[in-house]
Amino acid sequence: MIPFLLINLVKIACVIGVMLTVVAYTVLAERKVCAWMQDRIGPNRVGPMGLLQPLADGLKFVFKEDVLSHHVNKVYFTLAPMIALVPALITIAVVPWGSQLMIPGLAEPVKGVIADLNVGILFVFAISSLGVYGIVLAGWSSNSKYPFLGSIRSSAQMISYEVCLGLSVVPVFMQVGSLNLSQVVEYQAHHVWLGLCQPLSFFIFVVSAFAETNRLPFDLPEAEQELVGGYHTEYSSMKFAMFFMGEYAAMFVASALMVTLFFGGWSLPFAPFNVPAQTLGVGLAHIGIFLVKVCGFLFFYIWVRWTIPRFRYDQLMALGWKLFIPLTLLNILISGVVLTLMSK
Repeated sequence: MIPFLLINLVKIACVIGVMLTVVAYTVLAERKVCAWMQDRIGPNRVGPMGLLQPLADGLKFVFKEDVLSHHVNKVYFTLAPMIALVPALITIAVVPWGSQLMIPGLAEPVKGVIADLNVGILFVFAISSLGVYGIVLAGWSSNSKYPFLGSIRSSAQMISYEVCLGLSVVPVFMQVGSLNLSQVVEYQAHHVWLGLCQPLSFFIFVVSAFAETNRLPFDLPEAEQELVGGYHTEYSSMKFAMFFMGEYAAMFVASALMVTLFFGGWSLPFAPFNVPAQTLGVGLAHIGIFLVKVCGFLFFYIWVRWTIPRFRYDQLMALGWKLFIPLTLLNILISGVVLTLMSK
């Protein structure tokens, strides 16, 4: 029992550590890619090529004054940033980062996932849906008009696109026959990446993920040109930093899910990267493959932000309810018919 708990504690520490490091450097990558696309110089003063800029930003947030206005509801105002950050850190627990690690001295291989749940995707949707409470509470507890408008937008937007997200992945699990994310990856390792045979599901999932993470072109809850800063207008110091981290952590989780559900997770379509690792080196390579794919999708997030202008709010809601939901239902029907015919 003790070794089992110790192994899980080590896995949790490693996963959270790597995830927060990637989150910190995604912020730097965002600024660098933005500068590259706009033909200007990005951060390059702190450390070689600006690589220590995330550390400087973190220290800046720690030492900034934490302003707490007299008109806010202090309890919920303080809780909101935590509620926005924590779901993203919890949901990563069921995402498989690799197949398995053959650690010398251990009788059994160590799974490349913290919690290998049979209902993994349901756990992800259940926990990630709590993130909207952080944004809604932030806007409501600020007792200010612009944050409140941002939180109202967020509640409608995130709840609407959760429906699209859930329906978009139904054909994937119909094809795999399991809700376990590790088994989804293993299915793709032995057959074909599901992004190739379920392209509509992948497209709807990607667009809905942008809306769920409040990223351009769907950043209506923030929309600084309209709402100053939206739901986090009244926040400063580490409270604002936690919202910032929550957004990028949610991007990481969404990218990890895209890789896991549609692009083979830790696998590549050739040996020895299409079967569970039998050596420590291959196991570490699987984790590296997963992280490279995730970083590719994070780059795609950044690219889209600096390419496509913001939608109007009515366009955003119409896209979800009038187009995506009917398309997902049609896709489920077609997938069910095709799978039934193929099974006969």
